[in-house]
Amino acid sequence: MSFEQLGLSAELLRAISDQGYINPTPIQEQAIPVILEKKDVMGGAQTGTGKTASFTLPMLQRLGIHANTSMSPARHPIRALILVPTRELAVQVHDSVKTYGKHLTLRSTVIYGGVNIDSQIDIVRSGIEILVATPGRLLDHIQQKTLTLTKVEILVLDEADRMLDMGFMPDIKQIIQLLPEQRQNLMFSATFSEDIKKLAGKILQNPVLIEVAKQNSVSELITHVVYPVDATRKQELLIQLIKQKDLQQVLVFTRTKQGADRLAQRLNKHDISSEAIHGDRNQLQRTKALDNFKQGLIRVLVATDVAARGLDIDELSHVINFELPNNPEDYVHRIGRTGRAGTKGFAISLTSKEENNALADIEKLLGIKINTEQIEGFESKEPQVRDTNKKSITGEQRSKHGGSIKQNKKPNSWVKSDEKVVHFGKEITPQHTRRAKKTEDPLFTQPYVSKYSDANALAADSSGSHKKAMHRHHANKPIPALFITPAANKEK
Repeated sequence: MSFEQLGLSAELLRAISDQGYINPTPIQEQAIPVILEKKDVMGGAQTGTGKTASFTLPMLQRLGIHANTSMSPARHPIRALILVPTRELAVQVHDSVKTYGKHLTLRSTVIYGGVNIDSQIDIVRSGIEILVATPGRLLDHIQQKTLTLTKVEILVLDEADRMLDMGFMPDIKQIIQLLPEQRQNLMFSATFSEDIKKLAGKILQNPVLIEVAKQNSVSELITHVVYPVDATRKQELLIQLIKQKDLQQVLVFTRTKQGADRLAQRLNKHDISSEAIHGDRNQLQRTKALDNFKQGLIRVLVATDVAARGLDIDELSHVINFELPNNPEDYVHRIGRTGRAGTKGFAISLTSKEENNALADIEKLLGIKINTEQIEGFESKEPQVRDTNKKSITGEQRSKHGGSIKQNKKPNSWVKSDEKVVHFGKEITPQHTRRAKKTEDPLFTQPYVSKYSDANALAADSSGSHKKAMHRHHANKPIPALFITPAANKEK
């Protein structure tokens, strides 16, 4: 089937031709006709299959009737709202809107956090038909009354599973309450869990389900391999793999922002040009790092899961999991950066014994047994036993806690076993433990007991004279040694 057979306008077909595309992908072939019929859609497809264009193209076609060249903002109300979880994905989706809508007189813009809101306000107030936004920044604009959503005809939720995992559902519900009841709803995601389907049931009206691949499946063009290694030697092994395999462009994932920074610094010290990308970097830094990576100016881009969502990198051959994700669904998103558009890819994971359960969860989700290889000199000292009975945390459980659920088992934690303290599998002597034993000074802890009998107990005043205790309970109460005056000591 060709794009001409999908009923798209001449302007859109020309834009598609400019990009060199001839035939639609499976998700595009199925979704575009349904969206053009104004039906709600719940679409799932692997990353890199043209998911963004599958809703961008029909959306532009539907809004074409509102295209005009008027300078009045009132003639350009927001007609389509696309919500995405991250800045990078927001930029990517907006680029798609501009690319395919370049022959139409429709206005669009993108808003996200991490940048000054003032620069966005002027564009929004000038009038736009298509708005791509992250939920938090959109609510900022709504609170400042810089835009209204009363004319929205199409709502798109892209990467809905990530929305749920990141705890955006309260924001999304608040935004939906501001939309007209009569609208078209489209929900797209690379993975479609049962939790997401429950969410869709609350937002979509009689949706058409479009799944062009098995739930949580990955491209068959990706080769998976696991290298067991002690946690303390992961950086060393990563450096050897990059140099040994002569990898010129590799995306490396870590769990934390601090870990990403440390790893990038270590790689640079070993003459492997690297940069880190995560939520603490401002938008200019993140964009520059990504551009440098795409242009081949750096060999390694170290990223966290949130920052990497929406990264669109052509012909990326290798993705390395320096640390496995806590959520097995994130593994699917991570490796979805490679093996795209018919090219082969490699997904490498460096796993320590502390990550055996996470690896078992990933294998259970994918329904495959990942091949394990050993690198001479880096063999793990502990057996790699995977517990397939361990239950993983679902996206719904994360959303109920604002995305803050963490697994109890951390690879970098201190573990106390009986009388020993173990760190990374090594026994630590008491002097190396985090908290030293508290020393006791008898001056502060041992009470002073008078040499007199209880009946004749004396208390010393500041002048050195002695008086009988005025109260019986004072007579029986020992006096702390710290507070005995010199006069009393001299008398004794």
